[in-house]
Amino acid sequence: MTREEKSQVIESLTAQLSENTIIYLADISGLDAGSTTKLRRACFKAGVSLNVVKNTLLSKAMESSDKDFGKLTGVLKGNTSLMVSETGNAPAKVIKEFRKKSDKPLLKGAFIEEAIYVGDEQLDKLVEIKSKEEVIGDIIGLLQSPAKNVISALKSGGSTIAGIVKTLSEKEG
Repeated sequence: MTREEKSQVIESLTAQLSENTIIYLADISGLDAGSTTKLRRACFKAGVSLNVVKNTLLSKAMESSDKDFGKLTGVLKGNTSLMVSETGNAPAKVIKEFRKKSDKPLLKGAFIEEAIYVGDEQLDKLVEIKSKEEVIGDIIGLLQSPAKNVISALKSGGSTIAGIVKTLSEKEG
């Protein structure tokens, strides 16, 4: 690879890192061609981009990026694949599901909305992360819940309230 080609790859990786807030680093070494194809298909279905990258080029791209990747640069050893998604837990779910049939991919680390996770033991935590849409749904549900309770109480107690008002008006009259 020429110096110019390396420069272009670093620029491309830097742009990809800058444009995305959900970045996973995984080790897929040891997967045969068929398994790699299955992993790529699973990633595609989940909206995850999967690319094998050179550690030195990715390290330079991380340095050039406007983000602080902290300890994540320390995991750039051996085979590294870059997984990018718009949903925080999508790559983790793909990895976990794929590992039901294989011992790979291994999670090296992840950068999610400025939070850094290092090590394969973080996988279960990452699977549990809710997407922005799920969090918004939870908030809307919580906000609607009290209003629904008040409305249902008024509907169910409507005849009782009406009866009390009628009784009170009869006593006054």
